[in-house]
Amino acid sequence: MATTTFRQIVKNEDELRQVLGHPNELSLGKEIHALDEHCRNFIARSPFLLIGTANADGKGDVSPKGDPAGFVQVLDDNTLVIPDRPGNRRADSLVNLLENPQVGLLFMVPGVEETLRINGTATIVRDEELLGRMTVQGKQPLLGIVVEVREAFLHCAKAFKRSHLWAAESQITRSELPSLAEMVLDHTNDQSCTLEELEEHIEVANRTTMY
Repeated sequence: MATTTFRQIVKNEDELRQVLGHPNELSLGKEIHALDEHCRNFIARSPFLLIGTANADGKGDVSPKGDPAGFVQVLDDNTLVIPDRPGNRRADSLVNLLENPQVGLLFMVPGVEETLRINGTATIVRDEELLGRMTVQGKQPLLGIVVEVREAFLHCAKAFKRSHLWAAESQITRSELPSLAEMVLDHTNDQSCTLEELEEHIEVANRTTMY
């Protein structure tokens, strides 16, 4: 439960614009409503994206999706499909999409500081021919997320420049943070397995159930 209180809360867009001002014509005009050559090239080179969803009550979620570059297929000027690979079966994004099809995508390309943002509506599909085209290492995805593109636009590099995200010197040593197993056990207080057993389970899963 949040305990911090705030005295200056922005409550509407008029108050927001008093602080930020209004976007210029170029910022507004860069939004397009179909996937042009530049969008297609960006998607073809992207091995990673973030997918933002919300359920019927507005509870939001952002989930990563990653595969070899080009894993997201553009079907036509207004349609793309994302394979759903094996995970932990929470299926937060998928469950949200069943309640609320609105979706936001953020595509990244390693070494490129600009990003591609796409908003639209999504449908979960099981079409065998389509899923078969997304087979990797002999494994066909069970589901695909088809996105009907409503708007697409490129996002400037400021966030990446400020964060130095792609700079080698920004990488930390993994040991600076606890392992995933350590953090999960702390979060869950699970007594059913030891740290060593969970570490082994995660290592095996990463090695054998990628696809």
